Amino acid sequence: MLLKRPVVLGCCLWITGYVIALYSELRWLNFTTSALMIGALIVISALRLPFRQPLCALLLVGAAYGYYQGADQRNVTLLPLAQQQQSLDGSEVTLLGRIGSPVTVDGDRASFTVEAASVRFQDTAFPLGGESVQVSLRLLEQAQQGVASGWRRGDALTLSGTLRSPSLARNFGGFDYRRYLRLHHTHWLLSAKGVDQAQVEPAAARISVVQLLRWNDELRGNLSRRMDMIFPSPQAGFMKSMLIGLTDDLDPERFQQFSELGLTHILAISGLNIAVFLGVCIWLMRRMKLTKETYLLICVGLLPFFILLTGASPSVIRAGLMSIVVLLAARKGLIKDILHIMALVAWIMLLWNPYFLLDVSFQLSFLVTLGLILGVQRINELLLPWLPSSLIRNSASITLVSQLVSFPASIYYFNQFSLLSWLANAILVPVISMVVFPAGLLALVVGLVYVPAGQVIGWLISWLNELIFWCTDKLQQLHGFKLIWATPSLAWIAFYYVLLVWIYWLWWRLSQTSSTMFPIMLEVIPNRRKMNLPLWLGTALFSFLSLLVMGYYPERFSHTGLVQFIDVGQGDAILIRTPNGKHILIDGGGTLTFREPEDSWKARKDPYEVGTKLLVPLLKKRGVHQLDLVVLSHEDADHSGGLQAVASQIPVKQFLFNGTFKPGDQTAKLFRTLLARDVPLLPAHVSHWIQIDPQTRLQVLYPVGSNEQRLKIVKEQNAQSVVFLLEMQGTRWLFTGDMEMESEAKVLAQLRDHPDLLDLNVSTSGSRPKIDVLKIAHHGSKTSTTQEWLDYWNPSWAVISVGAMNTYGHPAPAVLERLLNEQIAVFRTDQMGEIQVDVRPKGLFSRMKLSGS
Repeated sequence: MLLKRPVVLGCCLWITGYVIALYSELRWLNFTTSALMIGALIVISALRLPFRQPLCALLLVGAAYGYYQGADQRNVTLLPLAQQQQSLDGSEVTLLGRIGSPVTVDGDRASFTVEAASVRFQDTAFPLGGESVQVSLRLLEQAQQGVASGWRRGDALTLSGTLRSPSLARNFGGFDYRRYLRLHHTHWLLSAKGVDQAQVEPAAARISVVQLLRWNDELRGNLSRRMDMIFPSPQAGFMKSMLIGLTDDLDPERFQQFSELGLTHILAISGLNIAVFLGVCIWLMRRMKLTKETYLLICVGLLPFFILLTGASPSVIRAGLMSIVVLLAARKGLIKDILHIMALVAWIMLLWNPYFLLDVSFQLSFLVTLGLILGVQRINELLLPWLPSSLIRNSASITLVSQLVSFPASIYYFNQFSLLSWLANAILVPVISMVVFPAGLLALVVGLVYVPAGQVIGWLISWLNELIFWCTDKLQQLHGFKLIWATPSLAWIAFYYVLLVWIYWLWWRLSQTSSTMFPIMLEVIPNRRKMNLPLWLGTALFSFLSLLVMGYYPERFSHTGLVQFIDVGQGDAILIRTPNGKHILIDGGGTLTFREPEDSWKARKDPYEVGTKLLVPLLKKRGVHQLDLVVLSHEDADHSGGLQAVASQIPVKQFLFNGTFKPGDQTAKLFRTLLARDVPLLPAHVSHWIQIDPQTRLQVLYPVGSNEQRLKIVKEQNAQSVVFLLEMQGTRWLFTGDMEMESEAKVLAQLRDHPDLLDLNVSTSGSRPKIDVLKIAHHGSKTSTTQEWLDYWNPSWAVISVGAMNTYGHPAPAVLERLLNEQIAVFRTDQMGEIQVDVRPKGLFSRMKLSGS
């Protein structure tokens, strides 16, 4: 089939070259060698040499490899070349250039990119040639919001601040901000405080690409403000996302809800929006009695503006370019193969920007489109005996194909899949695409002319939106249908698609032999060997289900323990996987905020929250389907803040805490969420060993006292931290929260008064117990980890969970000195990132995300 479609074959070979370049590096292959290979390919084809087809295929793959490598090699910053001997990270600089993006103001933060002409270090300046720099400007007064909002793309800018390199991923499988920015051709961050550090001169009004983009930014901003007037405030963000691709005002919880139900494509501009937009335009122009050639040409002219107006994401670019090609072909009366059109568009986009291949919206957009083109009609034919109604059959085919094709990419990037996704898509997508989106466009157009008329339509749409939100709320509350998937390997994804094609082929062959689905017969195939089709189909289905089980339980056959000290900055979050597959989470990190009531203007619409942005995605990537036990050592924000997101998105079986309550909205919300989900709340108290699984048990050592039924109100929580021992596969761990010296003394006194409380082995001297790993309390603060504490426990390793460049001076030099004197190996998250310790029969084996300093 591919040989009959040379453009499709060429695009596949080109993508193959890119993929090989991603996983290997031959630096001698670049733009020059790519051009030479293309030249050789043309000569071989023109001369019709023997074996030209495989030779041309290899040359095309090599040319793609060289093209990608050449583009990647050029994606470098000029600064290291200009100053090889000087460390630039943290330097105070002055940046000169032009604003290269819209300025986003959110609370006390303004962010934008700068096309930097030069950067000045004290008295020395270096040219940057328009290199992109990401700027984060902290606003010091509320009035500065208006000043920053007045800046526009193209304005000349001189800005003083601190230059930093984007951070690497600090956790295994975590978000790599440096890689993300590099894929957007950005290599440096500049942070500054106050608009006084910036000198801005408005750009001269002249026709240019920058001016067109500037007008587009202003138009999007004006439309956003007009939509705030047309639609009720809770729904304006939802309609902005759907109509013009603006997600700044979209409710984060609503987005999370749509994401869990597999409905995020509704909130992103894509082929569906393009199709509806063109349908509305063509319907209107037909009513105006325009000829077919005229309205098709007008639609071609409108599409580039619609692409820009809706944000020009890879998915809308793909859909827009395909639509332009189809409309031009239709206008000329030419019948073109839709696969050729899709391949041509993909090729153009990948030539324009090779990094599109790594973009999730690009991948999902083309995967789903390819699946719909190739699969819907074929599945329709197979479903005909079961679903005679063409409407129901078409809907089922589209839903089935899109879900099956997009599934691997969805779990690879989002690590979740709802079994109700097909139902949500089947019910809501037609309503939103055929009613809400067109009506929203109508409300916007009418509202531009006369706001009250647009508000009437917006009010009517709001009733339908409320019904949609009610449906999504009810579907999301069915927690048992939400599945969490670990990030699959590329080999798993390849096997998935191979098995899917194999199942279809067997099903199709079987349908050709009989009107019944599973005839007990043998079919004769071309090579005259007999194949038992029902048996082979059953084998294929069994293999497919086995593959899904392996993907859902990737650690099913692993019998080693794993303790993961996740780097959440200045806070604690420790994930433990026991040898029998149980999961224990100790604390959830969080962000400390010290904001006065008069500073409410500093609050951001979607602030960085450790649980939502870091912890929960990591748990999902690692395939944590449920947490068998969550231990909250104490209720300070840097330990409890991230647990709200955890409790909302991941099932929790039991919750152990210190038996106190720290007044505050955050803590109250966490406990309300746990109670609403019927999670048992267990106040900690000194106990004997609690068995987790046959090879894992724990024992609470603090707080000391009886198990009280009433909660104490305690504002200062450090001294109330839960302290417990964990024994796993013969190794012993002591977790200490933020306990202080007084708490340590109480624990030691308790153990001396009750020597039978522990049944740990003692060291060779017989005078003190021996543990393998000690989690240093309070991030290494001087208020804990006394010499007496270390002498008693005699740890081999010590782990300090502490934020890089924290302002508290943690860990304290005195604590580090005591650990050094005791010859205890020290692991620190601020220097090493996440620290993982494998627990094997032969001992403990550690690995760090970053190399320690």
